[in-house]
Amino acid sequence: MKCPKCNSTHSRVVDSRHADEANAIRRRRECENCGTRFTTFEHIEMSPLIVVKKDGTREQFLREKILNGLVRSCEKRPVGYQQLEDITNKVEWRLRDEGQAEVSSREIGEHVMNLLMHVDQVSYVRFASVYKEFKDVDQLLESMQGILQEKNKRSDN
Repeated sequence: MKCPKCNSTHSRVVDSRHADEANAIRRRRECENCGTRFTTFEHIEMSPLIVVKKDGTREQFLREKILNGLVRSCEKRPVGYQQLEDITNKVEWRLRDEGQAEVSSREIGEHVMNLLMHVDQVSYVRFASVYKEFKDVDQLLESMQGILQEKNKRSDN
């Protein structure tokens, strides 16, 4: 690993710890040439996941897109950033566990909505209104009725 100060490739590991829920290793290093301390992260390299969009185009999966959509949906709601990270991680791992190289944007949206519904229902409606592209208020109300039915099922159990 190159030292950020002197570009020497001779460094020693001072400390190693798990990071990102044990999906990465954080290493504290010290340059043997100039003594500068710096931090590196070691992550698992994932095979690329391709998203097939509604119009048939394909693009590489970017977890940041899910996270950004969740942040917008949960704006001014009592939902913590860590909860949004957790949803994003669960969606990504679920998609990767399925073992397919390609996944539809519809499938991603469904996973996100299923998880978000249990975190904050207002945020769910916001996310669904963009994702499902409601054409009018009737479609929005229909979706909200589905939420109420789901909520009633859970309270009956």
